[in-house]
Amino acid sequence: MLGTSAAAPTKERNLSGIAIRYNGKTFLLDCGEGTQRQMLKYGLNIYKIEAIFLTHIHGDHVIGIAGLTRTLSLYGRTGKLRIYIPKGYSKALSMLLHFDNPVLKYEIEIIEVGRGTIYSDEEVSVKAFALKHSVQTCGYSFEERWRYRFTEKAKRLGIKGREFSEIQKKGSIMLNGKNIKIRDVTELVEGRKVVYATDTRPVEATVRAGKGADLIIHDASYTEEDKKLARERMHSTAAEAAKIAKKAGAKRLILTHISTRYKDTKDNLKEAREIFRNCDVAEDGMKVSL
Repeated sequence: MLGTSAAAPTKERNLSGIAIRYNGKTFLLDCGEGTQRQMLKYGLNIYKIEAIFLTHIHGDHVIGIAGLTRTLSLYGRTGKLRIYIPKGYSKALSMLLHFDNPVLKYEIEIIEVGRGTIYSDEEVSVKAFALKHSVQTCGYSFEERWRYRFTEKAKRLGIKGREFSEIQKKGSIMLNGKNIKIRDVTELVEGRKVVYATDTRPVEATVRAGKGADLIIHDASYTEEDKKLARERMHSTAAEAAKIAKKAGAKRLILTHISTRYKDTKDNLKEAREIFRNCDVAEDGMKVSL
């Protein structure tokens, strides 16, 4: 968790930014002011950023991207950087990236997104879904592909070393005169899923995206005491975020985008845990392993 504050930074909280690390790659969710410094502070190599997914065009979620892209050029990045943003905002983002005609030594591709799968590689896929905010906003679901896990039977049959790779590629292998099929020595393991939804009112699209998720990170700008503000400003309360996680059957919930009015978040956490027990309030620098 690189930045967990709403609208303005505080001494304790930076503006919105989350890094998902997976097998040597870093996927960045939002890029508020100061995100690149937060990455340095918490030991993340910005050179390893694979792609950036922006929920919407509001400044507290995107301003940091101008500095980050320039630093990447200074560090010698050559590979293409893909930046995803909701439909209709690619021109505004391009102006932010190029307002001073920077010399960038790599290509930046801005990709407008709506709903459905927007990114896919051999290990993970990313899906976008519509949120409800004052401007067009997308949530993102990061889903690890189902994978094979070898059972004890594989060892008993003598499969080892390169044979593991061979059977995964070919689907079967001849060993000691036997034709061993991959389904006989493996089991399918369901991939992990992380869902990010901010800034938003509670919506059914998040419930659908978050079905069975290992983790939902949800807008919880306010408490129920300030629910009128939440409605007016198109955000969620801690209780509303908890209801989303409960309805989705998620395993864990983290509340983020915390309003600067809350110096102490004990009430925010209590409110949410009364509905969904496995819940925490995000703090800058928080690390979650799945």
